[in-house]
Amino acid sequence: MTWKSLTYFGDSMLLLPTAVIIALILPWKSDNGRTVWYWLVAFGLAGLLVSLSKILYLGFGIGSARFNFTGFSGHSALSATLWPVMLWLISGRWPAFWRAFAIGLGYAIPLMVGFSRLVIHAHSKSEVAAGLLLGFTLSTLFLISQRRTALKGFSWPQIGIAFLIPLLLIGHGRIATTQQFLERLSADLAGLEKPYTRADLWRLQQ
Repeated sequence: MTWKSLTYFGDSMLLLPTAVIIALILPWKSDNGRTVWYWLVAFGLAGLLVSLSKILYLGFGIGSARFNFTGFSGHSALSATLWPVMLWLISGRWPAFWRAFAIGLGYAIPLMVGFSRLVIHAHSKSEVAAGLLLGFTLSTLFLISQRRTALKGFSWPQIGIAFLIPLLLIGHGRIATTQQFLERLSADLAGLEKPYTRADLWRLQQ
């Protein structure tokens, strides 16, 4: 598996449909009617904070040259929000050891995604670390809020169906254009001809 393949586990093209799948499954598998709303708030807040941090820099130059920070790494933040919850949901009725293993894998995947973003030079260390911290905070708070929630088990065919769309998206490999959308939106909001780039970071704070 190449680093670019690994980084796809944090791409919006994969995570947004998967987040919707989780939202559709939760009312069916959880005995807590509010679980789905907690999930929508957690994932929605991750997306909102990532987007705001990017708009602040792309449109208004608000970042940190000292920490080489231009906004949360979206791949890191969204994957850290989603995968622990996805594996928690799937493993709801598994034996304790295998459930702990699955949830641990849910935390490990975002770490690998974050590392891949550094390897391909898509983000700085501070952006990846901040993204992971944001995502892990939201997913962990969600899991803590659901510690008394009982989940119905998944049959293997159901697990296959739950992963069908994510697997198809991974196989297709199409990348989301959210960054380009945010660049255009930020420039329009700020009245700029073009958004700020990382190359502008040190010039802006001189």
